[in-house]
Amino acid sequence: MTSTASSNQSNFRQSELDKFGALAHRWWDPNGPQKALHALNPARLGYVAERVTLRDAMVLDVGCGGGLLSEALAKEGARVTAIDLAPDLVKIAKLHGLESGVKVEYREQSVEALAAAQPGEFDAITCMEMLEHVPDPAAIIAACATLLKPGGRLFVSTLNRTPAAFALAIVGAEYVARLLPKGTHQYRDFIKPSELSAWLRASGLELEDVSGLMYEPWRNAARVISRTDVNYLACAVKP
Repeated sequence: MTSTASSNQSNFRQSELDKFGALAHRWWDPNGPQKALHALNPARLGYVAERVTLRDAMVLDVGCGGGLLSEALAKEGARVTAIDLAPDLVKIAKLHGLESGVKVEYREQSVEALAAAQPGEFDAITCMEMLEHVPDPAAIIAACATLLKPGGRLFVSTLNRTPAAFALAIVGAEYVARLLPKGTHQYRDFIKPSELSAWLRASGLELEDVSGLMYEPWRNAARVISRTDVNYLACAVKP
């Protein structure tokens, strides 16, 4: 394992790591602070599974948190490596894996350090709800591109920088419905699909799809939709 201190290239905000690390003990509680993330997970997994064959695929989950998506990918037969820079989250992910019996290799490591060590090793990479929390999201995309095999796919989910996203993801979700802890998101860090597309092109990846991801609190579930003005998913391929 590469230590955080030696490999992070400073592409993180300590305040963000602390914020999510504080939620670690309730990460796997479906009615806890990460309730919405639990609801998003089946839709995110379905989006990935429609576009890559997961059985025996080498898959990397970047910014894995407590391992919700990592375990779901592994249950589909993928050989999953999962990385995060929040030590409390990596610890919780490992503990949950021991309880569930789902095999995932968790590492406290930056994606940039992993790209330097293991280029061209993964069939698919997921980077979900993470890009809006780092200082340099383009560098994350570039590292993911390095890590992909030719023909491999990168899957990203993030929030669009629109008035609708501000109203729903911040005002609605954090302050009105209390679905997320206050301060989870900063509007200035939301990412337009056009910006994401430019970073993908600069990293040598080709954008294949952009779809919306809609959370429906009345049924505590999510589905993939065509509208991309709030949450959205994207898939890009390495030629």
